[in-house]
Amino acid sequence: MSVTKPTIVIIHGGWHVPESYEKLIMALEDAGYEVHCPRLPSTNQTRPPNADLYSDSDLIRYYVSSLVRAGRSVVALMHSYGGQVGTNALHGLSVSSRAAQGLRGGVSHLVYLTAYAVPEGTAMMDKVAEFGHNDLVPIAFDIDPEDKTCLNRNPKMLLVGESDVPEAEVDEYLGTLVRWNGNGMYQPSKHAAWREIPVSYIYTTADMTIPIDYQKNFVEGMEKAGRSVRTFELATGHCPNLTATQGVVAAINDIVSQV
Repeated sequence: MSVTKPTIVIIHGGWHVPESYEKLIMALEDAGYEVHCPRLPSTNQTRPPNADLYSDSDLIRYYVSSLVRAGRSVVALMHSYGGQVGTNALHGLSVSSRAAQGLRGGVSHLVYLTAYAVPEGTAMMDKVAEFGHNDLVPIAFDIDPEDKTCLNRNPKMLLVGESDVPEAEVDEYLGTLVRWNGNGMYQPSKHAAWREIPVSYIYTTADMTIPIDYQKNFVEGMEKAGRSVRTFELATGHCPNLTATQGVVAAINDIVSQV
């Protein structure tokens, strides 16, 4: 008897757009998954910005809700800033909470891919301040002082890092990145979906954007709050969707086999 695989919804990171995940999307589709990657409004490049963390959260909640109302089981794969969005957006959509209401479908798993996983009332920059790294922000990010839109100053080093990916492929990837509304980094999450939905975390040990110490701190925080977190580890930088694609797919296969 064949088992229907869950639908994967990729919640992308800052500066990224769905095209940035084409390599991972194709690999997941080759593995038999239906994959969705909606574009977050905060990457629409409007200046001054007209979308932020809460706009992104609304879009993701609406998008995933439409899937689960159709009876789909959804795995949310959240990358970087996408973790803040998914954490804030997906509360109340778990398979168990919907089943308790006699409803089909739901979010069966949250997978944080070197992503922010913080409690309610916490902004991404709160974690940066906790680690004493505020002085590094202007070094890493080119933030407009007026509208707070931003670019990564050295995405080849800070996002991709060292890898075996051909130079032309890296350049094509970097070409997908856009100016993003950095205000989202300063806005606190209102909800914490990881409190009610099963969680896994994929560490990236060579990450120069969300260091491994941050990543482990997120997991420790969830565990201290009583959540069990399965962890995986990839020896790569901040964008394993490009540099360790098959490792991400293997982790997803392992997670899905346990759901």
